[in-house]
Amino acid sequence: MDVQTLIHVKFSGQLSETPIYVNLAIQAIAVMIGGIILWRASNAYHAKKQKQRATRQFFESRYSKKWRG
Repeated sequence: MDVQTLIHVKFSGQLSETPIYVNLAIQAIAVMIGGIILWRASNAYHAKKQKQRATRQFFESRYSKKWRG
């Protein structure tokens, strides 16, 4: 193809950049969904870790038990 044919195809509407933008939008959505999944997994792991963590004996004094009610 020569330059004149490319210019004619470009301005006649036959050559479209829509697939490029659709591909970019799909990648952006995939990154967002992947980030949300990783965020939720990290949050669940952290909550599980917090439940398993033992309380420290320093805070389990006679005073703190009476203070809490």
